[in-house]
Amino acid sequence: MDTSQYLEMFIDESKEHLQSINEQLLALESSPNDLSIVNEIFRSAHTLKGMSATMGFEDLANLTHKMENVLDAIRNKKIVVNPDILDVVFDSVDYLEAMVNDIASGGNGKKDVTEIVAKLQLIEKGEDPKSFQKSNQTETTTQAKQGSIEGIGTLDEFEMTVLEQSKEQGYQSYEIIVKLRNDCLLRSARVFMVFEILEQVGEIIKANPPVEDLEEERFDYEFAVMLVSKENAEDIEKRIMKVSEIESVKVVKFSIEDYKKTKGNLEEETIQQSSNEIEEHIPRPTADHLNQVSEKERTNGQNVSNKTIRVNIERLDILMNLFEELVIDRGRLEQISSELNNPELQETVERMSRISGDLQNIILNMRMVPVEQVFNRFPRMVRQLARDLNKKVNLEIVGAETELDRTVIDEIGDPLVHLLRNAIDHGIETPEERRAKGKPEVGTVILKAYHSGNHVFIEIEDDGAGINREKVLKKAIEKGIITKEAAPNLTDRQVYELIMATGFSTADKISDVSGRGVGLDVVKNTIESLSGSVTINSKFGEGSIFSIQLPLTLSIISVMLVEIQEEKYAIPLSSIIETAIIKKEDILNAHNQKVIDFRGKVVPLVFLKDVFEVPIVKEDDDLYSVVIVRKGDKMAGLVVDAFIGQQEIVLKSLGNYLTNVFAISGATILGNGQVALIIDCNALIK
Repeated sequence: MDTSQYLEMFIDESKEHLQSINEQLLALESSPNDLSIVNEIFRSAHTLKGMSATMGFEDLANLTHKMENVLDAIRNKKIVVNPDILDVVFDSVDYLEAMVNDIASGGNGKKDVTEIVAKLQLIEKGEDPKSFQKSNQTETTTQAKQGSIEGIGTLDEFEMTVLEQSKEQGYQSYEIIVKLRNDCLLRSARVFMVFEILEQVGEIIKANPPVEDLEEERFDYEFAVMLVSKENAEDIEKRIMKVSEIESVKVVKFSIEDYKKTKGNLEEETIQQSSNEIEEHIPRPTADHLNQVSEKERTNGQNVSNKTIRVNIERLDILMNLFEELVIDRGRLEQISSELNNPELQETVERMSRISGDLQNIILNMRMVPVEQVFNRFPRMVRQLARDLNKKVNLEIVGAETELDRTVIDEIGDPLVHLLRNAIDHGIETPEERRAKGKPEVGTVILKAYHSGNHVFIEIEDDGAGINREKVLKKAIEKGIITKEAAPNLTDRQVYELIMATGFSTADKISDVSGRGVGLDVVKNTIESLSGSVTINSKFGEGSIFSIQLPLTLSIISVMLVEIQEEKYAIPLSSIIETAIIKKEDILNAHNQKVIDFRGKVVPLVFLKDVFEVPIVKEDDDLYSVVIVRKGDKMAGLVVDAFIGQQEIVLKSLGNYLTNVFAISGATILGNGQVALIIDCNALIK
């Protein structure tokens, strides 16, 4: 069976199940006696194991099975949940995520899981996982290899001699475990077909159960074969999977040396005991639980599955690109219609504009995904970081259903990680410090997302120590970011923004978490590259709020078109406060900078024709057209020659050759075919 066509679906669903397991484990930590949570984790793990085995990722399936055994013991009340056990299960999930990511990047999903398997086995036996030492790995390896003896049974001297001679002649020994489907009617016929295929590629040395039992169907749906062949394991597996009614095939290289060593170290009693344990654990949950899951899916999930489909994101990108071209042509048609002044043409174009506007909303909504996709990974990270720093932290997530454009979602993960780590490391105090201040031992970090107009706001709020103004100023002066003379004149907000300067850190010592001066400057640069902004509010001793403002989408934006000499430029409406026309005599000078008095505030002027070195074609007028723009609390007046009007435009990048053009974020094609450059207001305001 060719499973490659299902690989993408397998990766997506595996990530969903792992995310669900992570969330439920965090819930289990809060409510260790709630067996319904354990059942949910077990269900996800069981489904993941089944999918992995079907796709042929045995390492993934085996590790999940070991984790499933621990969960089974917890739900049967053989094991009591504690943080040490959860740490090991969380580590297991990390391994599983790494294996799935490896598969997603084209790998085979294999990973050395000896240590984590050993810890899971200790938990299963009721022992403390902390008692595991590196020296125990030999024992673990022995236990892992015990599966070989159970699969094919014990080899006699004759069989060992045949295997050794085959090895000398260049043959590879394989242990093959074949599992038939539960609904298989003619088991002996399937066994015969498997044997026929194996005899074409090599020689069968032994079968377990014996051939007589296989012929008489005196076996459950699984049997093992020892084969010597010059074919590789993958080809053998593919050949066997072509036989119908086979559920899974496992082909493992057989090491004679390891077998001899294992056989010498193991007692027959231990083998029998392990065999009984495996029998006890495998069949019961598999059949019963599969029925439970499928029944639940039939009753609860029937309607939902009919209403949603998976769409490759590349198709949405292509659709968006095609629509962007349509927007450009729409602008061209609107211009032609206004020039010809034909009523029928104008009516048709207006109708087309309305329909394309509706279509635009639908396409943009299709690209919108909940920030939950990013937020979901933070509870686990916060838990681990709090344990590492010996702090108690409760993370509250508000507004996870808030939607953002996919391109923005892809970029905000790292900035939020930095801000959360900053809040826990620098903000939240240790339990002792919090008690001394009369605060609860458990610090609270609130991660909140909400819509406001055409923007999404994401806030990280903590009830920690807040920002120490004097400490920040002292460090900033030491680093040469500001002068000692300028420090007293800075407002609190200006001081807080200093912590986002490159290389700035108030940490007293360098650790894995902070102190290197890399982090908040990355946050600022990344958010500003997304046409967003970061603001900081803090009260010393009470806590801080970091607020990120982001546009809903980055592809189609509303702009004000302006003219500078004979060139056209676009200024994003999200940056504009208002427009004004001022007289030449209203312009003042302050600190070698031309400024205007705008509603009681001194606003510096930026002459765009000088910034962009626009060729002078016509002389200045006595009146200046000014666009007042804002970046945070700072404002500036952009001086242009004329306002053209508001328009929706398609944002196009300038390409790899023009990556460092000052104050230009991209370009667009206007209705008449002209190219207009889009001004980056953030770069113009320092």
